[in-house]
Amino acid sequence: MNSPYIKKEHDSAGVDIIWHNSTVSLEDRMNLKQQKPVVLWFTGLSGSGKSTVANAVEGKLLQLHKHSYLLDGDNVRHGLNKDLGFSDNDRVENIRRIGEVAKLFVDSGTIVLTAFISPFVSDRKQARSLLGKERFLEVFIDTPLEICEQRDPKGLYKKARSGEIKNFTGINSTYEAPINPEIHVQTAEKSIEECADYVVQKLAEMGYLSLAEVQHAL
Repeated sequence: MNSPYIKKEHDSAGVDIIWHNSTVSLEDRMNLKQQKPVVLWFTGLSGSGKSTVANAVEGKLLQLHKHSYLLDGDNVRHGLNKDLGFSDNDRVENIRRIGEVAKLFVDSGTIVLTAFISPFVSDRKQARSLLGKERFLEVFIDTPLEICEQRDPKGLYKKARSGEIKNFTGINSTYEAPINPEIHVQTAEKSIEECADYVVQKLAEMGYLSLAEVQHAL
């Protein structure tokens, strides 16, 4: 019997793959959570403050009673992507997988924050095309390389400079900065709190959060 809830496709090996359409829609989940799901794609050099700012933003979303989840680069490499290294090809696959996971979270009605270097414009563009225009916001954590090196919270720059780490972004592997990000956070002279407030304020201005609620909370 043919079902109206499934459709057949073929993978590259010719094996039948069946997509099961849920009777619960994204709109249903949005109504239940009373929010507009989106991916905040934090990108920037190692040590720029991506994870720290994203974590602070998620804390503010919690205060606003929003459903969110933070996908952090190091955390994901402990599980889902632990089979990947740091070659250009592995970095591409790393971001491809994260884009797919983020899409699932968005479909659940969740606000997703991803904190990954994601150094290549083409990979971020692919993630954007996967999520769609209204569900993807690029957040550039713009911190000069010299400041990132001064911070060096994990000692990675020191190891990269000494040759202990190969393919390290900003030293011997390219970082392609966003050209026109939806949210541009210049961190050099701002505190973490100020950076997080700025991101939340921008979300309100773009209609993802209630401006009145944000102004009251901040």
